[in-house]
Amino acid sequence: MTDNSTDCSMDRVEELMHSVQLVIYVPTFVFGMVLNTLALVVFCVVLRKWNESTIYMTNLALMDLLLLLLLPFKMHAINNKWDANRKLFCSFLESMYFVGMYGSIYTITCIALDRYVAIQHPFRSKEFRSPRAAIIICVVIWCLALGATSPVYSFHNNSDEPFRCFHGFSDAGWKPALIGCVEVFGFLLPAAVVVVCSIKSIHTLKQSQRQSVKGHSGERIMYSSLCAFLVPFTPYHLGVFLQFLVRQRMITACQSKTNIALFVQVAMCLANVTCCLDALCYYFIVKEVRSSRDTIRRSISHRRTISTSEV
Repeated sequence: MTDNSTDCSMDRVEELMHSVQLVIYVPTFVFGMVLNTLALVVFCVVLRKWNESTIYMTNLALMDLLLLLLLPFKMHAINNKWDANRKLFCSFLESMYFVGMYGSIYTITCIALDRYVAIQHPFRSKEFRSPRAAIIICVVIWCLALGATSPVYSFHNNSDEPFRCFHGFSDAGWKPALIGCVEVFGFLLPAAVVVVCSIKSIHTLKQSQRQSVKGHSGERIMYSSLCAFLVPFTPYHLGVFLQFLVRQRMITACQSKTNIALFVQVAMCLANVTCCLDALCYYFIVKEVRSSRDTIRRSISHRRTISTSEV
């Protein structure tokens, strides 16, 4: 997504990023695949408790795996140009990459909102929260992400020259209306929901007179969701906005354009780290579910003991 169009050469940036991208992508791919695969095994095989939290986390793991499966293609595109007849395949890969990214963003948003409703309105939440509703919301996220990423198929110029996939989007990919939608609906609006819901939920848990293990676990889930959202996605969307200013010729200084191009590519690499950061959410959700199970088992055991003593 760098600007290679004018008198300012980006060769130095591209040369530097060849090594940086591989250094970030390889461990992200390895650890991300392991962590997200283990998460699916735990949620689907070990726990097998389908509540709202485990459904959203399963969907998040699927989104992360989709994004991770595309990293080898991105790594190949770092040093290799593709033939023009592979543009449709490249556009499909790019579209799926953004489906994974923005699907993750909205899944984390739904997790924060679901937690907010459960903590702030524990009695009324039963009217809105259910495993069926969570499944429907996850399906809607997939449909919206697939539909919203369809413009990606027009992001490459119609030429017969070799090209680099995941790089060098045409002017169609930098239209003000499109970038505005990406920034507002793809990041700012979800970020506002995640931050507000998380802060209010954490404040409520801290003010609660009963600071149980489940309460501490709930705080950790909110903190980990905030970390998994803000750390990778804030720099990336800031970089997209700065690169948009370059493409609109609002920033013309060569040194500024070079710095922005470097910042954008580093931010794009770091955005993929969310696939590993999400493992924090998985861990605390599993801990919470197991804690709930232990509480139920102790309650049942206690009732049986009372019944036996009465007999």
